[in-house]
Amino acid sequence: MDALLGAAGLGDLGTHFPSDDPAFAGADSLGLMRQVATLVSGAGYTVGSVDATVIAQAPRLAPHVEAMRAKVAGAIGIDARRVSVKATTNDGIGAVGAEQAIAAIATALLEER
Repeated sequence: MDALLGAAGLGDLGTHFPSDDPAFAGADSLGLMRQVATLVSGAGYTVGSVDATVIAQAPRLAPHVEAMRAKVAGAIGIDARRVSVKATTNDGIGAVGAEQAIAAIATALLEER
C-alpha cells in the first residue's frame, strides 16, 4: 500500500489511515488496499505492476504465494500476472529477535491515465 501511495505522491499509509484512529482498529488489510487503489485511481493513475518481497524466518510463505498474489491483484483491480510476491528468510542477519521479525519491501509501477 505504501508503494502505491508513494508512487502516486500521496504520502504513506499512516497519512490516510492513522494507527491511532480507532476507526481503523482491526481494519481488513484488503479493504484498505481497495481504498488505496481508489485513491491512486483518483489521482489519475492505473497500477501497472506490483513487486513485493516478504522477509520472514517463519512462517514459510511459499505455499501461500499464489493466493497472496491473487488477493493483492483482486484488491487493486489488476491481473495477478502483474503482481509478484516473493518470500525470503533473514538467515545470516544474526540480529537479536530476527527469527520473530517480518518485513516487506514493495515497488509499484503506476501509469498516468
